[in-house]
Amino acid sequence: MHRQSGLCWIGRDKCPGCTVAVVRLWVHRVGGLLWTMVWLFPLASVFPAVGSALDVVGLAAFAVGYTVVTWSAFEVRGWRRTRLAGLAVVAVLGYGQAVLHGSEWLILPLFVAACGVAVFGASPEPGPAVGVFLTTEAVIIAIAVVRGYEPILTAAYVVGTFMSSAIVFSVRQMNRLIRELHETRRALAVAAVAEERLRFARDLHDLLGHTLSVIVVKAEAVRRLADRDPAAVASHARDIEDVGRRALAEVREAVTGYRDGDLPAEVERARQTLRAADIDVTVHDASDEVPSRAAAALAWVIREGVTNVVRHSGARHCAIAIVTADGRTTVELRDDGPPCPAPVFGNGLRGLAERLARDGGTLDAGPVAGGFALTATVPIGGAG
Repeated sequence: MHRQSGLCWIGRDKCPGCTVAVVRLWVHRVGGLLWTMVWLFPLASVFPAVGSALDVVGLAAFAVGYTVVTWSAFEVRGWRRTRLAGLAVVAVLGYGQAVLHGSEWLILPLFVAACGVAVFGASPEPGPAVGVFLTTEAVIIAIAVVRGYEPILTAAYVVGTFMSSAIVFSVRQMNRLIRELHETRRALAVAAVAEERLRFARDLHDLLGHTLSVIVVKAEAVRRLADRDPAAVASHARDIEDVGRRALAEVREAVTGYRDGDLPAEVERARQTLRAADIDVTVHDASDEVPSRAAAALAWVIREGVTNVVRHSGARHCAIAIVTADGRTTVELRDDGPPCPAPVFGNGLRGLAERLARDGGTLDAGPVAGGFALTATVPIGGAG
């Protein structure tokens, strides 16, 4: 809840919802601090060259500054300006003491390079990290030349600086890639949830929109026939009961995500629904030739199309045609309703278009001569 509401004071990916999470975070950070301090052991080579209390203070200040800046670069987000200021202090202490003292102090620039690469090395652009590394190498070489140090000693510090910087840079880049991977996984999870919500909403719309339309039509028939045809009323009441039970089963199947459309059964239900609405219907049915996945998608087309005919068309006749040719199956619903403008795709038609697009299919809807047509096409080779 802290993360969702934006109140998380630790970070977006670490929610302080419980004490355990906070303890684990700080155990991790303390471990990182100790690990950073372990790598200070090469500074022990400078101890024999320490000649005064000022040297001790300078070396201690350098060690503390390096530890804090490097550790925070790995463990703490933000603090960018503070780290840059800390890196500047570390560079002044490291370069300055290497200039003022003997060859033993030349190891300090190595730590300056490692610290700078730790600060800049997580960026996708390696320029700043490389700049710190090259500056340090130039400082080492310049000090060695001015002081007349042996070439072998100079080469050892140059190579050591390169190796330490390369290791730190590799670790920082690896940390960046791992963090991006985690963020990508979270984004994919959010997208998957959104897609599943959309699918579920689309399925419920298609299921309940059609079912409620059938129930309304049947109920209207019951009202019209209540006084003069008790047998027909009883038949329509049984149909309403059957439709309700079937809708309940379909909703349960949709919730579990396992529902597949039955195209022949959907055609038969469409015929019954249209007749109950006093709309004549003719059917050219080749649904037995359609593979299962294409049949599932096209069953939704017939369901939504018939629902729209009953609700909106004002038609007296509807023709349903299912044709398979050239590796594609086409379903067309054509009614003789009054002319209307090109439709605005609502939830139902938009859902159908998305459903068909997943199988490489298309959906067209619009006025035609003498009425309105809804046409859906699905490639049976890719969808079967």
